[in-house]
Amino acid sequence: MGLARFGRPKGALSSPNLFVANCGPAVGLSHDAIATAFGSFGQVSGVHAADDTGARVVVSFAQESSAQNALNALHGRPCPDLKGRTLHIRYSVLQPTSMGRVDDSVEVSLLHSELKIPGLYLFHDFVTAKEEEELLAAVDERPWKNLAKRRVQHYGYEFCYETRNVDSKKNLGEFPSFVSPILERISMLSKREDVETIALDQLTVNEYPPGVGLSPHIDTHSAFEGLIFSLSLAGPCIMEFRRYFEGGWLPRTSSSIDIETENSENNSNFLRRAIYLPPRSLLLLSGEARYAWHHYIPHHKIDKVKGSVIRRGSRRVSFTIRKVRTTPCQCEFPLYCDSQR
Repeated sequence: MGLARFGRPKGALSSPNLFVANCGPAVGLSHDAIATAFGSFGQVSGVHAADDTGARVVVSFAQESSAQNALNALHGRPCPDLKGRTLHIRYSVLQPTSMGRVDDSVEVSLLHSELKIPGLYLFHDFVTAKEEEELLAAVDERPWKNLAKRRVQHYGYEFCYETRNVDSKKNLGEFPSFVSPILERISMLSKREDVETIALDQLTVNEYPPGVGLSPHIDTHSAFEGLIFSLSLAGPCIMEFRRYFEGGWLPRTSSSIDIETENSENNSNFLRRAIYLPPRSLLLLSGEARYAWHHYIPHHKIDKVKGSVIRRGSRRVSFTIRKVRTTPCQCEFPLYCDSQR
């Protein structure tokens, strides 16, 4: 993902942008959670990775006064809404950069076998073009819920973005009939034996307009079980993955990837991978890929794939299908797991 370029303000004493250290996905704080916490001081227009550490972000406000209030209230103090972490904050400004710039610093794979991430699978042409058209028509007939930059629909259980969890006691009813063919086809996948018996019961439909992506995160361990399916419709995108391995983010059990070997082509504290998700493809995250790798969609309008520049469509719609967890998570990655801390 191309990082937004920020620096210290020159001449001006303040700015609507705040550089915030000790804050980010590497310390267990998603960009959505950060936006919610800082949103109590005013409208947040964006949360950006300040660098590749995953522990520093830039929070951009719509109003300079909101940034000033947040800095005065939070700098050098524990923030209860961000797991009590002590934040170190200063003003920052956005540096000019060329429009439409494509970041190709990480090679984009076309096949899941190229990534070497255990538990990650990509199935091309999981649905036909006609089925894709019918699925899009079906969701467009139903009401959308507007978030800050995208629209969503929830089925089975509603996902709460503030807590990154679901209330398993509030069932929204059965899936609509248009989901049944997808579930049936999932049950016949050859890569995993357990897909035959898992009773998927939560669906989130996301609609992404051009240039809108998804903040880095690992789906909450205590919320969902070990298989996560994501069907891409209408438009393509790149999905990137990061595996942090320094400090508190080093898993107790070693990864099946040789960190020493891979580190020469990655940042000093995480591994980075990327894969191209074409329309009508199904992504499966399981095992290490589901529990230990952050995944996200870069926020830009064009992607560079194997030397070709691919422009995203006018919309991308994803069906993310999961199983709500009813017992504590006992995965092999306890330092990433909210159930085992």
